[in-house]
Amino acid sequence: MRVEDDVADLKVETFDEGLVLTPLGPWTADTGDTLQRRIESLDFSRASGKRVVVDLSEIDRLDTVGALLVERLCAAAESTGAAAERHGIKPQHQRLMDALRGRGREPPPPSKAESGPITALADLGAGVVEMGADITRGAAFLGAVVAASGRLILAPWRFRFTATVSHLDRVGLRAVPIIALISFLVGAIVAQQSIFQLRNFGATLFVVDLLGILVLRELGVLLTSIMIAGRSGSAFTAEIGSMKMREEIDALKTMGLDPIEILAMPRIVALVIALPMLSFIASMAALTGGGLVAWVYADIAPQTFLQRLRDVLSLQTFFVGIIKAPFMAMVIGLIACTEGAKVQGSAESLGSRTTASVVKSIFVVIVLDGVFAMMFAAMGI
Repeated sequence: MRVEDDVADLKVETFDEGLVLTPLGPWTADTGDTLQRRIESLDFSRASGKRVVVDLSEIDRLDTVGALLVERLCAAAESTGAAAERHGIKPQHQRLMDALRGRGREPPPPSKAESGPITALADLGAGVVEMGADITRGAAFLGAVVAASGRLILAPWRFRFTATVSHLDRVGLRAVPIIALISFLVGAIVAQQSIFQLRNFGATLFVVDLLGILVLRELGVLLTSIMIAGRSGSAFTAEIGSMKMREEIDALKTMGLDPIEILAMPRIVALVIALPMLSFIASMAALTGGGLVAWVYADIAPQTFLQRLRDVLSLQTFFVGIIKAPFMAMVIGLIACTEGAKVQGSAESLGSRTTASVVKSIFVVIVLDGVFAMMFAAMGI
């Protein structure tokens, strides 16, 4: 006989092969305390080594708490050596029970057959396919950015100037101390090591040539780009990824707004503006650190250091380095926004996409610097 809808209970029947347990009524959070005490009061000792049939057909309503109590009921029976069987569960309750039983399970360990040359080749192939997909997504995102730029040129009042200034403050102004400090230290280290090597040839003064050309052409912009990729690129990926997890990007689309214009353009524009200025600051800090070390270790006075720099360097040397900065900023912004848009609904996905954003940005920045180096070499610059 069924109980009233608002009363939950557990009927226990004995038969020769064991017990029949029939949950009755609503097994929900509201009745959880009563049902928990009822389960704890059961004596399964007489069912040891026998069957315990749990008839779930009489449950009116079932939520997560009720499903957990059903699992505890079966576990209590199995702890005495009985074999618990579930029967009569309704389809809508079956999905909840399946989801609960799958919660927290560790993935099965890989078998020996899964390791070997075949698996290595499969992983390599999957990596190549993923690389191709990344290139395709990056090209599509670049096209969307170019299209958004065209729309903003035709309708400049749509450009989010306030958001761009805010990102420029975060990307540029607040990054000055750490970039200047690291560049100062790197310039000092390069100068020190160069002095020790050039001293063997009696060419200590040439440390000024080496440091000036290296910093202005390569080290200043490259070091700054790597630091910005780790500092700001990761932040952009995490921000957009969090918005993707909370479905805020879908909400923007629903309201008829373009996420590229709202989210990507202010960040990319801020990067393109900030990175050349930060590269200049990094170069000056590195030359300052190198000049200080040259004064201390090689007795090259600051006046001599500056005069040598004026004799060796030209505006062409400076522009060869600084012209790379906007392109590297564009690459960092595109990768950061693309990886943020790939975030799924879990914190693990957000972490992996943020890591991938930093790694890919640094890799592409270094490759791009090499491409510029070969291009300038072919041009004789």
